[in-house]
Amino acid sequence: MLTQLTIHHFAIVDHLELDFASGMTAITGETGAGKSILLDALSLCLGARADASSVRAGKERAELTARFDIARLPDAKAWLNARELGTDECLLRRVISIQGRTRAWINGTPCTLADMKALGGMLIDIHAQHAQQSLLHASHHLKLLDEFAGTDEQLTQVREAWKEWQRLRKRLRQLQDDGDALQARRQLLRYQVEELDTLALQDDELDALEAEQARLAHAEQTLAQIEAASRLCTDDNSGALPRLNQALACLAELPEHDAAALANTLTMLEEARIQLEEAQSELDHHASNVELDPSRLQIVDERLSDVYRIARKHHVMPDEVSALHRRLQHELSELEGGDDDIEQLTQRTQDMQDQWRQLARSLSHQRQRHAPAFSREVQQQLAFLGMDKATFEVSVTPLEIAQADGLDHVQFLISANPGQPTRPLARVASGGELSRISLAIQVVAAQHSTMPTLVFDEVDVGISGATAEIVGQLLRQLSHNGQIFCVTHLPQVAAQAHQHLHIEKHSNRNTTRTHMARLDESGRIQELARMLGGIHLSEHTLAHAREMLHSGQQKQAQ
Repeated sequence: MLTQLTIHHFAIVDHLELDFASGMTAITGETGAGKSILLDALSLCLGARADASSVRAGKERAELTARFDIARLPDAKAWLNARELGTDECLLRRVISIQGRTRAWINGTPCTLADMKALGGMLIDIHAQHAQQSLLHASHHLKLLDEFAGTDEQLTQVREAWKEWQRLRKRLRQLQDDGDALQARRQLLRYQVEELDTLALQDDELDALEAEQARLAHAEQTLAQIEAASRLCTDDNSGALPRLNQALACLAELPEHDAAALANTLTMLEEARIQLEEAQSELDHHASNVELDPSRLQIVDERLSDVYRIARKHHVMPDEVSALHRRLQHELSELEGGDDDIEQLTQRTQDMQDQWRQLARSLSHQRQRHAPAFSREVQQQLAFLGMDKATFEVSVTPLEIAQADGLDHVQFLISANPGQPTRPLARVASGGELSRISLAIQVVAAQHSTMPTLVFDEVDVGISGATAEIVGQLLRQLSHNGQIFCVTHLPQVAAQAHQHLHIEKHSNRNTTRTHMARLDESGRIQELARMLGGIHLSEHTLAHAREMLHSGQQKQAQ
């Protein structure tokens, strides 16, 4: 259940921190005082879309935090544990900047809004005033029946099977409709693959060919330069080695004293002679390995020319030719088996259609089985709400065209007066009747909900008098198994709540602020009297309010 809601710099709220208890909590206040702000803040903590305009004027950001006790919510705990966020408490935090950026956290860990919304859907359910209008659309009737029947898992399976069936059908139509184009593509691929097969370029061959071409093309020049360098080392007239030998012979004739003084010089010249001889030997060895092969060079040039030509033809780089070859081979292989693919795909499509239809029939059976019970429970609630003569039915009929949600058309039918046939809800219900029908359906849905926290936002609009007191009793009964929040303008409803929160707006020349307070008994009497009689409270109005509160609390204790 919701245990705490904290709001900073949101709309006209500067700072608000509220602690909540189990049972039924009434939320009241003048029109425009800011009751919707509380629900808007809660919705944002559950993953609703944010707007920068919701940040309080003059502030950089709004911050909202909702704390939930999930000790009795195994699905929510499993969801958190699967993401290593599991505790017996859940803290949802949302920050909205004045620039419109938004961030979200679950138990202190950053999360996506999709995750926040998924978790929020396990924690709280909000029944808003617009639910009355949604009842006029038959598409919403199917959703309500599925929720009552508990067919969530079956519906998911039906939708997934439908999605796969439609994917296969689309693919099959593409293969069948594009037969001529596929044949032309197949012929082109055969020609291209045959040409690449003839080329038979290996993955690393291009680099080797280009290196070999460079070596062969420059072989004559390389050999000439090596031989010239060798001659400069050994030529009898001007070679480096003979001249170095002459220098060593000259120094060998020096007197012993001078030779000792030039010992280091002699050593360097001797080492130089040895290095020069080794270098000359290396030059001769390299020259013997230089390959002069014009015929091989011609072969390599032609091979590279073929590679470059095909690369240009296919608009790829030369080093991409091998990969292109494999890709075209794979595509051709798939198309060559096209007839078999169509046959196999036809069978797969039929199998998936059969699977979807089997799942849809099972889902339809569950809907038809639960529709009478849904009808009975709604009719019982309508009787409590003063429409005891009304007849309510849930009609489940086959669809003419199959849809993702199954084979059924679900429609709510009503007869407000005895002897009149039931007709579609949108065609016969007046405004006041629609309010009561909507509330009856939402009460039934809430009774079968696993949600620990339910919010009813002005669902009692259009209801008054004794019916309003009955609405309060129904909401109070729902709170016995969980937590109910009810935003209401009806004192008969507010009087029966376990707790009562009052919202009021304070304005001065420079600013506007919303304040919310938990009312004690005296405060509740004052607020109920205001709701009954307006601004000027008489002793009679206060006495009426006091009696209404005591009566509501006595019934609550029973």
